[in-house]
Amino acid sequence: MNIAQPLKSTISLTILLGTLLMSPTTHGKTLDFLIQDDDVVRGDPKAPITLLEYSDFTCGFCEKFFHETFPKLLSEYIETGKVRFVYRDFPRGMGSPLRAADAARCAGEQHAYWPMHDRLFNSEGQLAPDNLKQYAKELNLHGEQFSECLASHRYMQDIEKDLQDAGSLGIRGTPAFVLFPTTVPEDPHLILIPGAFPYETFKEEIDKLLKLHGASTSSMSLPVPSSAQIEGT
Repeated sequence: MNIAQPLKSTISLTILLGTLLMSPTTHGKTLDFLIQDDDVVRGDPKAPITLLEYSDFTCGFCEKFFHETFPKLLSEYIETGKVRFVYRDFPRGMGSPLRAADAARCAGEQHAYWPMHDRLFNSEGQLAPDNLKQYAKELNLHGEQFSECLASHRYMQDIEKDLQDAGSLGIRGTPAFVLFPTTVPEDPHLILIPGAFPYETFKEEIDKLLKLHGASTSSMSLPVPSSAQIEGT
């Protein structure tokens, strides 16, 4: 018996159901939060497609995605300028999940968000305050500034907003991914991938959206303000 086809059909159905579940919540709303000025982007900020991940540094399936799927996405799509990757926090509780989310943002104050992001997913669950300070030291961060940031909890509201935004998309667990055209985030072609699916699943959905996006942009003839033309050069 060939189980590959039933498995592929199950994955496709899960993605379809996720997208349908997202639609009633988002219908008629401007999803401004999909693109934010303070996003820390991995890859080309002007890449045509955005992959938005809602995740938790203490989540086993999130770690699985990071180690098994993300490296391929990084080399094939993110580093080649096809996809911009954005990470959003979806801590599943207080304590370590929230501390780790804080740590990445505090490292970001010293331009080390992504190095800390990667270090946290390689921490094997060691996320006590002393562990986080040790990781900051490994990354050559200013220790006093990092510790002060952790103690202040100043990113609590931003993390809470990520949770609320995820909820408005129908997201209830981690990891969850949203694919959409970067320049048209209100486009109906929002794709929700609700889980740590294999690389091939992401590849299929990204390629479909790239093809669709390319076809739509080549066929559209929209007036572009002169200021936007300057910004795009």
